Amino acid sequence: MYICPMYSSELIKGTLKTIVLNLLKDNEKMYGYEITQKVKDLTDSKIQITEGALYPTLHALEKQGDVTVEKVYIGKRVRKYYILTDQGTITVADRVNELSDFMKTMRFLLDLDSNVQNV
Repeated sequence: MYICPMYSSELIKGTLKTIVLNLLKDNEKMYGYEITQKVKDLTDSKIQITEGALYPTLHALEKQGDVTVEKVYIGKRVRKYYILTDQGTITVADRVNELSDFMKTMRFLLDLDSNVQNV
């Protein structure tokens, strides 16, 4: 589940893979909790992703070949770092372009540009 005071969980669910891939593009490697905190920080807590939403997404991205996992042993604990693969680099570019185009289409469809001008 997503904790999202500003946006519906449906909006976040549809963009979570893109968000994660883009963060991994901008950072060499990240572990799960680090990803959740980075999203929270970058959005001023408008988007808060729970582990229950993040880890299935990370596992799906790994299964698709977009990310790989590096295990680091810290004492008796194992920390899994997620790293973008070469395929993931292509996927993130495609997904970001697709989302950008979708947002432009929605702005047009909902006539948001003229609504902003009329305020």
